[in-house]
Amino acid sequence: MILFFGTRPGKKVEQRLHGVSCSHCGQTGTLTAVSQPNYFHLFWLPLFRVQTLQFAECSHCKRAYYKEEFSTEMREAISK
Repeated sequence: MILFFGTRPGKKVEQRLHGVSCSHCGQTGTLTAVSQPNYFHLFWLPLFRVQTLQFAECSHCKRAYYKEEFSTEMREAISK
């Protein structure tokens, strides 16, 4: 019997962070927060979520911020 299993990314959710400035370039309103879950699958059917990747990216300077690097201003804007 052959089993096909592994992990696959789920749907990406993007949220624009209005009023938050990039700490690298100083531009306001250019940050976008992205959240993407990874699922364990068996025979191409997702069974459960393994992890969720979260990061923010500035569209002006292309600087990426991982969840550990989020400022309090970014965290507050995401939770709204």
